[in-house]
Amino acid sequence: MSRDVALMSAADLLRHYRRGTLSPVEATEAALGQVRKHNERLNALCWLDEEGALSQARESEARWREGRPMGLLDGVPSTVKDLLLTRGWPTLRGSRTVKRDQAWSEDAPTVARLREHGAVLIGKTTTPEFGWKGVTDSPLTGITRNPWNPDRTPGGSSGGAAVAAATGMGALHLGTDGGGSIRIPAAFTGIFGFKQTFGRVPAYPLSPFGTVAHVGPMTRTVEDAALMLNVITEPDDRDVYALPYDRRDWRIGLDDGIRKLRIAYSPTLGGNKVEPDVAILVAAAVSRLAELGCEIEQAEPDLSGVEEIFRVHWFAGAANAISAIPADQRAQMDPGLQEIAATGAKFSLAEYQRAVKAREVLGQKVAAFHRKYDLLATPTLPLPAFQAGFETPANGKGGRWTDWTPFSYPFNLTRQPAATIPCGTTKGGLPVGLQLVGRLYDDATVLRAARAYESLQPIRMPPSVTS
Repeated sequence: MSRDVALMSAADLLRHYRRGTLSPVEATEAALGQVRKHNERLNALCWLDEEGALSQARESEARWREGRPMGLLDGVPSTVKDLLLTRGWPTLRGSRTVKRDQAWSEDAPTVARLREHGAVLIGKTTTPEFGWKGVTDSPLTGITRNPWNPDRTPGGSSGGAAVAAATGMGALHLGTDGGGSIRIPAAFTGIFGFKQTFGRVPAYPLSPFGTVAHVGPMTRTVEDAALMLNVITEPDDRDVYALPYDRRDWRIGLDDGIRKLRIAYSPTLGGNKVEPDVAILVAAAVSRLAELGCEIEQAEPDLSGVEEIFRVHWFAGAANAISAIPADQRAQMDPGLQEIAATGAKFSLAEYQRAVKAREVLGQKVAAFHRKYDLLATPTLPLPAFQAGFETPANGKGGRWTDWTPFSYPFNLTRQPAATIPCGTTKGGLPVGLQLVGRLYDDATVLRAARAYESLQPIRMPPSVTS
């Protein structure tokens, strides 16, 4: 089966299934072909169930033949990040400390919804240990690489999902985002990634990093992300923080355009250094949005103190993540995770509570900013993908992943919807992302704006995949 089938959107696959011009078995075989072609080199999937995927595809094919498809995604090849429980498959979270020999009898809410809607689950995607950093490598699965240049990182922590999407190892991919972990790898690999309003997509068990963490779609088109949201937003009473279920079809209104929307454009979001190639491409993308009839004004919310607020939440979350792991097993863990967990364990209850209060104030300031602006546009990242196997760029003089992700993690603290969409490639041939941030609960406007930009500049896949 040609790789063109592997790169079809979920929406296109479903249209073919309805017409009988393509079958779920053919689509699944095409996706598995891409796994065989690219996975050894790029390390996107850490678990592959080829036999199970083909069995699911044959069952889906029979349903389509009989005119009784199951749900909205019947027969669409999909992957699951290895932080999300998946019945019958181990969820090792990139860690040697998680015992493989367990019952694995439960699906996370998003996985359960995909299964109920007939999606073909082909495997699990790589993650850094417990999803702790903005690149994807772990003691368990090794280094995941970028399909645009295998010497570069795809970002993280949903790096495996991003690579799977960019190389056609399925059409729909579940990622998680606690500080940018959907948007960072989506930007580095040139796909669409969406962190919807916190609570919109039910999650269970709650991330050890707490209420900064989201579960969301990673796809090759905006329409596919909206389609996926129709499924994964369905209610699940295991999530005590979930929003009331919104029954809307998230695809409705996608093509309504952005005329008269008020968009604030912040090139640096408070003075962060942005590489020239990135700055030029993002500015050009914002100009193209203006061509679609929206009003652009250079402005930015007050995010003072945001880095320290996030560090307290994230580092304390890391301490929580490893708290149940016996001390004699911690030598097997990523040293960086151990370091930030040790720092997080030293925060006092009073320090943590002050950070929680500061987070509330930050959310209030950003909400006030959005009384004037429908959207905020920024670079997704200030730089293109750097060398694989490192937490920070080689010239970054150490530090932590939060040092080079100042555009992503603020909006985990504020719980707002935020998406990244590719807006071109650097002179070195690496993708750059435009980030669109919406006011709290207004996920639909973020999707609509991303779709409007996509209509001007369709997402393209890496040359190594399309050639």
